[in-house]
Amino acid sequence: MATRRSRAAAAAAVAGVLASLSAGCGIRATTVPVDVGPAPSRVTCDIPAQQGGAQGFRATVELVCGSQLVGVERIVPMAAEKKPAKTAAQAAAEALLAALEREPGHDEREAGFTTAVPDGLTTAPVRPADPAGTVRLSRKPEDLPPVALAQVVCTLAGNETVSAGPGPVVLGGPDSDPPRAWECTDAVRARPESVPTLGELVRPVPSPAPSPTG
Repeated sequence: MATRRSRAAAAAAVAGVLASLSAGCGIRATTVPVDVGPAPSRVTCDIPAQQGGAQGFRATVELVCGSQLVGVERIVPMAAEKKPAKTAAQAAAEALLAALEREPGHDEREAGFTTAVPDGLTTAPVRPADPAGTVRLSRKPEDLPPVALAQVVCTLAGNETVSAGPGPVVLGGPDSDPPRAWECTDAVRARPESVPTLGELVRPVPSPAPSPTG
């Protein structure tokens, strides 16, 4: 009987020591599994710039990495012969759209880059009443996925051939709807999924009335 009491007392003493050690280390015992969530993704969003050798022009293409837009410097190939109706700005915009919809290369994928721009997106002819610098797309801008629209806006805004300077990018669709303006802001780059679907409406600037002749 005395032996059983001694064993019980020893077991209680050991349990007390273990409890005090756990409390001292800041560890709280638990009897239910704890879900700490998935391990954080280790994307670098950093790849070396493309070197010379490819035929085309150097430009920054906005890709998606870590749910944000990150600029990737590329050599963007131009079509050997552009259609006569296309201006230099339209030809550059078409080449940038092709670069955006192209699947990122191996190094880019390894660094965490993706693109949301759908295949087949290209430019459409501008209309006589469109403001200067308008880029019309083969699909309505508001019909694009928000992240894809943000990629297009920020890529075109950063190209000097397409955009005359800092400010909004004027986009339209293939129909007769008036073009709208979108801006590439820090908020758009940080949260491209929240880009406004409809940009600010841009009204055509009326031509000045001819002066009366005497």
